[in-house]
Amino acid sequence: MTLVSSTPLLTEARKQGYGIVAFNVHTLEMLQAVVEAAEESRSPLILQTTVGTVKHLGIDYIVGAAQAAAKQASVPIALHLDHCQDFELILKCIRSGYTSVMIDQSMHPFERNVEMTKKVVEVARALGVNVEAELGKVGGVEDDIQVSEDMATLADPEECRRFVELTGVTTLAPAIGTAHGIYKGEPNIDFKRIGEIAERVSVPLVLHGGSGIPEAQVKRCVSLGMAKMNVATELKNAFTLSLQKFFSEHPDDLDPRSYMSVAKKTVKQMALEKMKLCGCTNRA
Repeated sequence: MTLVSSTPLLTEARKQGYGIVAFNVHTLEMLQAVVEAAEESRSPLILQTTVGTVKHLGIDYIVGAAQAAAKQASVPIALHLDHCQDFELILKCIRSGYTSVMIDQSMHPFERNVEMTKKVVEVARALGVNVEAELGKVGGVEDDIQVSEDMATLADPEECRRFVELTGVTTLAPAIGTAHGIYKGEPNIDFKRIGEIAERVSVPLVLHGGSGIPEAQVKRCVSLGMAKMNVATELKNAFTLSLQKFFSEHPDDLDPRSYMSVAKKTVKQMALEKMKLCGCTNRA
């Protein structure tokens, strides 16, 4: 297979009431691990990279690895650029083979967000590339984007309807009380707001800040219309902690194939658990 647009995958997920997990990957081993998990569980998969990871690894290396994975896989795989504010970088990623992009202008007034999102949609639509945008401000830290708790704002349901209508965006990430990073306590998710947004908006909704949300809350979000859940911090932390543990137990084993294999298994196990949680197993 080749990399596919996430639009039909997410449209089907919302229609059938399950969620697809989008995993932020930073290394080849992380990418391989989530692909193996998707194959094993027969789950559709969204590989996701932040702007920081794009700068760290390079667009061509990321796309090359994702395309190689998609070619060998029997499940559909999409490649998504997460939280990008740079229109030119979005164009580069689309030209290079990304099948989904997020234009994040949520820090600007509604009119500016509409204008920039519409600009990306006009380019992406012709190529069948999915476009995600955000309304409201999700708190926490995502790469170099930092939104303090007092600056986080929830999305207005009626604004969400207008936004989708005005932009033609194919997926929407409304701020509903989740946060990027690991929660200090229970996340304060506004389920009523999700329901009100879902009533007005037919496109798939995206749950940002998916790391560490209690299982029952994830399932409720998915049942209300969240067709995509992003998992970044939890996966990254599991990968790194497994390396720390390996070196504490095997300080003299400096073979990357040894410690990376262990980290890869850890990531794969977490990916399998998240896919089962969102209900996308056996949906490929």
